[in-house]
Amino acid sequence: MAQDNTVTLVGNCTKDPELRYTTSGKGVASFGLAVNRRWQKNGEWEEAVSFFNVVAWGDLGENAAASLTKGARTFVTGRLEQRTYEDKEGVTRSVTEVIADDLGPSLKWAQADVERISRDDKPSKPKDDPVYGDEEPF
Repeated sequence: MAQDNTVTLVGNCTKDPELRYTTSGKGVASFGLAVNRRWQKNGEWEEAVSFFNVVAWGDLGENAAASLTKGARTFVTGRLEQRTYEDKEGVTRSVTEVIADDLGPSLKWAQADVERISRDDKPSKPKDDPVYGDEEPF
């Protein structure tokens, strides 16, 4: 039986994404996501907040760093991954992160301008189409 490890979160960025590069030049962005949950108990509203570390690799990470900012309402789809590391004092620590497969701004209470990025080095075609102008036809 196949095991599926997929999670979708919607929350607010707790900090601007931090973009770094591996020694091979691959981009990786990391940021925090605060996910609020509200429920009613005995006629009173209660709230809890969960904090998640999100990691986005490659183009996704570079686009996240260019697009997301602290406080931005954001959705993340990815998988949970646990890893261990040794801190500065030599103590072994464990952390669970969301490795993003896709992410973006929530449009529920905001608007976003989407800019498509070319995935090849070919020059873009001229945008002098009299019907569509600089808009791509469907």
